[in-house]
Amino acid sequence: MTLPLAGRCAIVTGASSGIGAATVRALVAAGAAVVCGARRTERLEALGAECGEQVVVQPTDMRREEDVVRLVGLARERFGGVDVLINNAGLGRAAPLGSAPTGLWREMLEVNVLGLCIATREVIQDMERRGVAGHVVHVSSMAAHRVPSPDGGLYAATKFAVRALTEALRQELRARESPIRVTAVSPGHVRTEFAEVFTGMPGADAALDARFKILEPRDVADAIVWAVTRPLHVEVHDLLVRPTAQRN
Repeated sequence: MTLPLAGRCAIVTGASSGIGAATVRALVAAGAAVVCGARRTERLEALGAECGEQVVVQPTDMRREEDVVRLVGLARERFGGVDVLINNAGLGRAAPLGSAPTGLWREMLEVNVLGLCIATREVIQDMERRGVAGHVVHVSSMAAHRVPSPDGGLYAATKFAVRALTEALRQELRARESPIRVTAVSPGHVRTEFAEVFTGMPGADAALDARFKILEPRDVADAIVWAVTRPLHVEVHDLLVRPTAQRN
């Protein structure tokens, strides 16, 4: 029997586009209320208008701790607390260790790792205070399992960190016999803005898609919703989702 999402509240970070926006739509379709955080206010508000009263939006910069804390507070205020956290916010930059400016490294570390940690801490404390069997999902990457390119080392390092943090959180929760579950979803190539941001070249995802059919954001969103609706005794811990034709 699947776990229903009706009457439950989810937070989705990085919700203004790509996997984040698709996950918001999928959660709403499954009956959840969703609190959405992202930096791009116009896109966020458009998503909220599209999805209706089940969705509340809050401009959020994952590099600002006060923004992350405010996002979790909004979920408590509007829906009584958080049942599911989707740590989707993240980015990659081509940033070789021998030449890249420090700012590119710092941005990836602060968003992909530190922001994720702050959101996780705030939500875990909320879940435990309310005694709910919640679920934390880290949207990771295939780069958590191998280094994809010479200029992607720092990005891969952040995702290797997410993989380690996922297992550490699982152990931490089991040590205190918490019913909270944790999942890492590691997508391969997806039709999002990631490739453009990483390479700095418009249309980079389209060039990749011309080689073979890559994933759509909804494919990953469906995997996330599947993971969080498993029965409470089932913890899907590490889920790799690749296009069929992707080799690495």
